[in-house]
Amino acid sequence: MPPSSRNPESPARRERRRRTHHRIDSAGEPAPRSSRRRDEQDPFPSSPSKSRRKHSEHRRRSSRPQESKYSSSASTALSSGQLAQLDKLNDKRGYSEYDRIRQPQVDDEETRAEYDNDREREQEERERERERRRQEHRERKRRRREEEKAAAAAAAGAIQADEVEYDNTKYKRSRRSQGRVVSGQALERGSEYYSEKDTYREDIRRRDGGSSEPSYDEEARRRKRKRYICIGVAALVLILIIAIPVGITVSKKDDGSSSSGTAGPTSSGVPSNSNLDSIDPSSIPKSAQGTYLDPFDWYDTTDFNLTYTDEQVGGLYIMGLNSAWDDTTRANDNVPPLNEKWEYGTMKIRGINIGGWLSIEPFITPSFFEQFDSSDGVVDEYTLTQKLGPTQARSQIEQHYSSWVQESTFKEMQEAGFDHIRIPFSYWAIKTYDGDPYVPMVSWRYLLRAIEWARKYGLRINLDLHGAPGSQNGWSHSGHQGAIGWLKGTDGALNGQRTIEIHEQLSTFFTQERYKNIITMYGLVNEPRMTALETSTVMAWTQNAIDTVQGNGFDGLIIFGDGFMGLDNWQGLLSGVQNVVLDVHQYVIFNNDQLVLDHKDKINFACGGWTSQAKLSMNTNTGFGPTIFGEWSQADTDCAEYLNNVGIGSRWEGTLNMINTPGGSTSGSVLTPTCPTQNNPPCSCEGANANPSEYSDEYKQWLKMFAEAQMDSFEVGWGWFYWTWKTESAAQWSYRDALANGMVPEKAYRRDWSCDQSIPDYGTMGLPEEY
Repeated sequence: MPPSSRNPESPARRERRRRTHHRIDSAGEPAPRSSRRRDEQDPFPSSPSKSRRKHSEHRRRSSRPQESKYSSSASTALSSGQLAQLDKLNDKRGYSEYDRIRQPQVDDEETRAEYDNDREREQEERERERERRRQEHRERKRRRREEEKAAAAAAAGAIQADEVEYDNTKYKRSRRSQGRVVSGQALERGSEYYSEKDTYREDIRRRDGGSSEPSYDEEARRRKRKRYICIGVAALVLILIIAIPVGITVSKKDDGSSSSGTAGPTSSGVPSNSNLDSIDPSSIPKSAQGTYLDPFDWYDTTDFNLTYTDEQVGGLYIMGLNSAWDDTTRANDNVPPLNEKWEYGTMKIRGINIGGWLSIEPFITPSFFEQFDSSDGVVDEYTLTQKLGPTQARSQIEQHYSSWVQESTFKEMQEAGFDHIRIPFSYWAIKTYDGDPYVPMVSWRYLLRAIEWARKYGLRINLDLHGAPGSQNGWSHSGHQGAIGWLKGTDGALNGQRTIEIHEQLSTFFTQERYKNIITMYGLVNEPRMTALETSTVMAWTQNAIDTVQGNGFDGLIIFGDGFMGLDNWQGLLSGVQNVVLDVHQYVIFNNDQLVLDHKDKINFACGGWTSQAKLSMNTNTGFGPTIFGEWSQADTDCAEYLNNVGIGSRWEGTLNMINTPGGSTSGSVLTPTCPTQNNPPCSCEGANANPSEYSDEYKQWLKMFAEAQMDSFEVGWGWFYWTWKTESAAQWSYRDALANGMVPEKAYRRDWSCDQSIPDYGTMGLPEEY
């Protein structure tokens, strides 16, 4: 286990840490719904008014009275007396020991009884599941003991049953046939016992009369000895085959030794969890059984340290981590190993996102949502977990965590030529709040395992907080589609503070020595929709978050989103702050003016428009400065199922009917087909949504060139991260599928085409524009 040492905390930090345990109910604010990303963005947005409010005015505005659950005119800045009252109220109401979530308060007796019954049923289900896994564990151990005994018996039986006849000029000798195997070194032959050691002695051979025979056939003796050796070696190999998977080196906190233990998936894809066999269930304290800290309660134990510990860093458990790590690996020969410095700004980033994994997105894993009728209203991870309920939600989602990303995933990404990985995750990996239906904390364990697998293949990490409390953009990939409740609405300030507290924990944890070389980029929040938020409020929050993370000793790059407000509008903002990088996400399919470009012009736009924007952003006289492009794809339509929202169509076919979204709204609706042919011939999603194996050679060539054009353009900045590694069915968003079908370079760092080369006329080549 990693050492538990950490820097002494200041009184201010202890106060912040204490505040992370406050639980205050939040309520959403009705607002127009929007599609997934950049509906309202113009390709080249105009500059807003240059007048900016002073920071002091922002602070006065943020302290105005707002509606609150606890007071009709409570200030968003709570006094120490109010905090003390909240502490007493929290203590009175109680928290769950499993996930530290305060249990909901129930007012009437009938509802309370129903709630208590539900909790009892849930607890009973957890106990039954735990007992089932214990039984499986005991059964596996029993079978292994029987197999080992059978192997030993087979080896001994083979030796005993071997019958050799010795031809001699004077006589023939044959062994007795009545023998049977007994324990230890003794074998019973007829009524005699003898030692196996005697069997191998060259100077003594038992005869029927018990005497030694000096005229024994030397050649037969050599053949027999050779046969015995072969049988013994075979038996040893068999025992090792059985025993090795069971073996595990148990980590000891006192000497820092490591315990990894592998327990990969079986042929059915279900984790074997064989490394549990070396763990005594009684070694888990009774108070921890059935909780996050109980490995017998985990769906997948592969490559986790199963030695129990309740140690925390930054209030986050290290259970499952091994104490040893190796930072000498490198992603490929073109980049330095992890323990050598990456020269950001000079060395280009070529990275990949692992989207739809720890933060579920409907278009990446539509199977989660296809199990429901449209009337169920399941459109995001919030409504998914709400509909499934705690037990089923955890079961389905943890199986997804286990299977969607495995060690082989990182090997494949390394082989594809990537050197960085962006891992989106959401706040419920750390904690949940009153009313949250999300599966709490389980994704934290899988995130930590993923970091270790990335380390094994020399891949540096960009951590990305993809979903913040209250939702920072109201899109489904934030976890909760609908109203923006982050820095906006009744609980906006509260949710902003909750996000700061989460960064307090995360940055404390990831400044441990083991993460210094691999966590080189730290994302504050993904895609805050600044077109719907007040810029000054977001900037004040961003400065606060930067101070928190850097104040805890994180010295890597801090990443923050451009908010879709136009790259030229970032000039002069956050000036003087060190190690901060602007994150830009570029797509041609969420803006009608770009969507209608034909194939040649889409490549022209990538090489011209985006390259121009990258140059402007990188220059502090015209933009922010250091800029990365954290998301992009090669999709040229918005046809992928659920891309714009569950049950919502596409701009391409003119079926983007936003009135069907939760709450109902016509904002963002596109009911006229929008493709380069202006619907003549008719715009169709059939071709874009086909299996890539059915794509024409011209279309595959174009997709590859479009990808290379974007790579070339974004490397005018600091580099890029493709969105995303894989999907269930949206092939044009899956780098893995594109690689298998020749639609991206074989190595991300070695390309066949660049923007200084000519672009073919794909129209004359027979590539249709309407599909």
